[in-house]
Amino acid sequence: MSTRRLLLVNGPNLNLLGIREPEVYGTETLADVESLVARTAAESGYEVRAVQSNHEGVLIDAIHAARTDCAGIVINPGGLTHTSVVLRDALAGVALPVAEVHISDVMAREAFRHHSYVADVAVVHVVGRGVAGYAEATRALVARLGD
Repeated sequence: MSTRRLLLVNGPNLNLLGIREPEVYGTETLADVESLVARTAAESGYEVRAVQSNHEGVLIDAIHAARTDCAGIVINPGGLTHTSVVLRDALAGVALPVAEVHISDVMAREAFRHHSYVADVAVVHVVGRGVAGYAEATRALVARLGD
């Protein structure tokens, strides 16, 4: 098992970063996010496997697969944050440390975005820091993993 790998998970609609509501999510793309996380993880000798899907089951399968070759998970579940018990259960089930990231400040948005099903299984939470929050979450997760 490689303990020097992180899984980066981006949920529904995050493939539209840079296009979708730039006033909320900025102009950086999903490729920019994946590159940022890979560079940040590499600073501490970690590699990154990235997955983005608009399909909940694909994300769950990737999380399940991570239990055999990843040391932790950085996740922005997108809208699934507020709706998906099964995504939360998948994260809990693999028993890997999780960093939850949100580009926007979800607590300053619509009331339905204020609850996160992922929050109780995550050991790191970075909210409202823009795309740079991914780097912050990655560094915090790696620090929790120790070297």
